[in-house]
Amino acid sequence: MNRDISILIAGGDMRQIYCARRLSGDMKIGLAGFDDEFIPMDMLGSRADISAKGCYDCAVLPVVPLNGSDMLSTPCSRTGLRPEYIRDMLRPGGLILAGKADDRLRRLFPENELLEYMSREELCLKNAVPTAEGAVQAALEELPVTLNGMRVLIVGMGRIGTALAAILKGFGADITAAVRNERGAAKARLAGIKSVYTDHIRAEYGLVFNTVPGLVFGRDKLAEFGSRTLFIDLASKPGGIDFEAARELGIKTVWALGLPGRTAPVTAGEMIAETVIEMLSERSDIP
Repeated sequence: MNRDISILIAGGDMRQIYCARRLSGDMKIGLAGFDDEFIPMDMLGSRADISAKGCYDCAVLPVVPLNGSDMLSTPCSRTGLRPEYIRDMLRPGGLILAGKADDRLRRLFPENELLEYMSREELCLKNAVPTAEGAVQAALEELPVTLNGMRVLIVGMGRIGTALAAILKGFGADITAAVRNERGAAKARLAGIKSVYTDHIRAEYGLVFNTVPGLVFGRDKLAEFGSRTLFIDLASKPGGIDFEAARELGIKTVWALGLPGRTAPVTAGEMIAETVIEMLSERSDIP
């Protein structure tokens, strides 16, 4: 990797700080959108200088880049970060890497190429483990009983569901996967757990992890379970649970978004950095 590449790490949570630290060993980095209290002492000198306009080859934006006001997401700063700042700091045609790039983000950066690092298979695979570990941690914090012997349902046998199954088996949980087809059932068998088709889920579990980003647990299905079951939703918006119905029914739910950033920010940040390095190494237009 060319050490002359300059990257602006703009906004985000502590994952981005540790992403910057990892990248600083390979290239020049600048930090924007972080208050000093969140920046390690040895990285304070990496703050981006507004006088360095047009000097960055690439900007790395947060996993969820924007807040509701078309400002960059800056949970580690009391001040906002405008998209114009990013445009000013990038060289003409500079590359932008974001966790996810929707139409709103693309409208704000019409002259820049946007790539999504969270769409990379290698990062999704790596990210499954800290997500699953964080989900189990959330369950342990909420449950009044042990996982050992508990009947647990995992909805979906994708990357996260598979990682969850492996961890929960170590706790001695009685695990079933809810799947949509025979392919999912085969993956459950390979993981050494039972399976049931999603439309045949019965209310016989004390803990339910949902990984499917589509409504699985509506009001009627939730009512079958009652308040003894803890639901932890790991799916991105809109999630797989009718949260309003769950609240009205007195059912405990946890919508555990962004777990790696909260429970393992160092690991998550380094994984993002490794993906950024790989993405840049594939391009011929980055000096």
